Amino acid sequence: MADSTPSTPPDEERRGNAVQRFYAAFESPPRRRALHLLLLAILVVTPWLASQYMTVILTNALLYVVLCLGLNVVVGYAGLLDLGYAAFFAVGAYTIGILTQQFGINFWAAIPFALAAAALAGVIIGGPTLRLRSDYLAIVTLGFGEIVRFSARNLEITGGASGLSHIPEPTLLGWYIDSAIDFYYVFAVLAVLAYIASQRLFDSRLGRAWRYVRHDEDAAEAMGINRVAVKLAAYITGAIFGALGGIFFAVNLGAISPESFSFQQSVLILLAVVLGGMGKIPGVILGAFIVVLGPELLRDFGTLRLLVFAVLLLLIMLFRPSGIWPEKRS
Repeated sequence: MADSTPSTPPDEERRGNAVQRFYAAFESPPRRRALHLLLLAILVVTPWLASQYMTVILTNALLYVVLCLGLNVVVGYAGLLDLGYAAFFAVGAYTIGILTQQFGINFWAAIPFALAAAALAGVIIGGPTLRLRSDYLAIVTLGFGEIVRFSARNLEITGGASGLSHIPEPTLLGWYIDSAIDFYYVFAVLAVLAYIASQRLFDSRLGRAWRYVRHDEDAAEAMGINRVAVKLAAYITGAIFGALGGIFFAVNLGAISPESFSFQQSVLILLAVVLGGMGKIPGVILGAFIVVLGPELLRDFGTLRLLVFAVLLLLIMLFRPSGIWPEKRS
């Protein structure tokens, strides 16, 4: 009797095995360390080889790496769909801007207050959504993001629709951080720290609890995991990542406005996480670079570049529905 189980086409199976072998080549510790050293060397020398314009673009890509790794904690680790992640980004930027520009507080002394404000925002958004799932969760987080943006547009302390300007540049031991290369290295350090923190969180007990909640909340609760505390921890952790990006984003530009934290920003960050592979750190980093560098590399197409970029993204998702570098599943 013939076997009725559908078989995988040979071409698709060979392609899948080739991709798996490529990813597996970076999983062994010696190769991973070698890759890390290579990437660090590339990060160090790149601004000296690239133009100032490309340095600014790469700085923006590194900012997105920090933001995407933060959202990956919420979406990739804990499985909480968040369409308002730009709100945490905005909280960090506006808090540092208000404290340094309007109250004259030292930049480094103001950072803990900005992180605390972001953690409070994480509690505010996390509390009402702990029992929500799927589209209901998406609607609430979307609403939270828009509330933060409209509040920034209408409050006097945030500068209204014009935002804040003349945010002072930070200094470190007498060194003014003000040039494009300076901020490139600042965001490179932030990206490296975010990568290390994400990896440590993934391997921690809390990281395992996030993944259990992501796959089956009821089973996780039956195993003794406090899903309320675990979800809240995910929001707070993601908020801190987003606030760190917002803090240095504000001092890099020297000015911020509500439109810098629109719904489009939340969508782009989520797009990078999904495109790279939710829960997989290298994939998320790759997705962040693709989202930022893709439109720049397609400038030769003129006004059609965004259309071409959208078609390429669609093709990637058709052939790699789990992301370019998806999380391994047992």
